[in-house]
Amino acid sequence: DSTACIYRGIVSSLQFEEVFLTKREEYEKLLSDGALMFQQVPLVEIDGMQLMQSKAILNYIAGKYNLYGKDLKERAMIDMYSEGVIDLMDLVMMYPLTPPENKQKYLSNIEQKAKDRILPVFEKGLANSQFLVGNQLSRADIHLLEVTLMLQELLPTILASFPKIQAFQEKMKALPIIGKFLQPGSARKPPPDGAYVKTVKEVLSHLFK
Repeated sequence: DSTACIYRGIVSSLQFEEVFLTKREEYEKLLSDGALMFQQVPLVEIDGMQLMQSKAILNYIAGKYNLYGKDLKERAMIDMYSEGVIDLMDLVMMYPLTPPENKQKYLSNIEQKAKDRILPVFEKGLANSQFLVGNQLSRADIHLLEVTLMLQELLPTILASFPKIQAFQEKMKALPIIGKFLQPGSARKPPPDGAYVKTVKEVLSHLFK
């Protein structure tokens, strides 16, 4: 999960190792070992636990490293912003797996949803504040940074009508830890290519029948 990767990247004290599945047999081994609670990835081993489900993983890391607000009200706002971003992020992540004949229509759908429903909310949310919630960085800010970077890989001018988001993105990228993480050669992965799609379809072949 790309956002989980940015989470780990900005927490300088957290050392981690990423293991990617490249063969179907590796996934089946995890299943046979009983390591996958719901028979799906990702799986994160942290603090003596095996965490499943992306939201649970992100919430745990956010709570552990002070990226989840100061109280329940802030957490509720962070969750609302994050869920809105994740809806859009899920669309973007499925684009490489879309059949070639449907890609243009799918991309148009992403653009329309981003411009009409998602980005205006964040443009308004950043009107009078450096951060989306409270006065410090939260998981909502990280989600927004990642989804805007993902969108720009597909639609380079997508932020042209959203100056507040553009300014926010530049401020986030200027933070030393994030800036370093976004540099070439870091742990951040490049946009999915044909080899990536082939690997996903092989490892998770049961999802593509």
